[in-house]
Amino acid sequence: MKIALLGYGKMGQTIEKIAESRGHEIVARVSSPENFTLENADIAIDFSIPDSAVNHITKCFEAGIPIVSGTTGWLDSYEDMVALCKEKNGGFIYASNFSVGVNLFFEFNKKLAQIMAPHNDYKVDMTEIHHTQKLDAPSGTAITLAEGIIETTPYTAWSLAEGQSIKDNHIPITAEREGTVPGTHIINYKSDIDTIILSHEAHSRQGFAQGAVVAAEWLLGKQGNFSMRDVLGL
Repeated sequence: MKIALLGYGKMGQTIEKIAESRGHEIVARVSSPENFTLENADIAIDFSIPDSAVNHITKCFEAGIPIVSGTTGWLDSYEDMVALCKEKNGGFIYASNFSVGVNLFFEFNKKLAQIMAPHNDYKVDMTEIHHTQKLDAPSGTAITLAEGIIETTPYTAWSLAEGQSIKDNHIPITAEREGTVPGTHIINYKSDIDTIILSHEAHSRQGFAQGAVVAAEWLLGKQGNFSMRDVLGL
């Protein structure tokens, strides 16, 4: 499989090592969103920045190149990209987190939310911790977790907790930026009596990168808009 890496920061470089170890070839390493080629690529993997993601995804669909995107912070345009994927008969996987462990964590989160929904004494809040170079807050993973809770509980939205009061029907998310932390997500269900905690701590970028390569392997030759639930058969 010949891969174009759209975004060649730390994640892109980690993906490169894992892809090559699995027998794939990197044919493009793109740092500039305005000037890049997809020539010779079978598939693209995008871990860039929010301002570049839509341009990358659009160019891939127009060139007939399937794309796996792990860039967060651009989701106001997500439905437009899904529509363009359908129009161009493209192949597309977006995930806020490609780690197999995190995607299992998403499922645990939904199940716990279903169990907790009738128990009004418990109030939910969330904390996410990432490295200081992360540009968006809260993380895409935290947003996905919040959406999983909203599906089956009285909560209707999430709010970034920055000292302001939070509506009772909003999930407060605290975003912390510390050192080189790859990613930690903590969900608390608190009552006056006790606290139930569900958490996931990434030890490195390896899980994110390997999951993205596995997703690209799965997507090659397919048309449509997919998720990591499809990739993992969840």
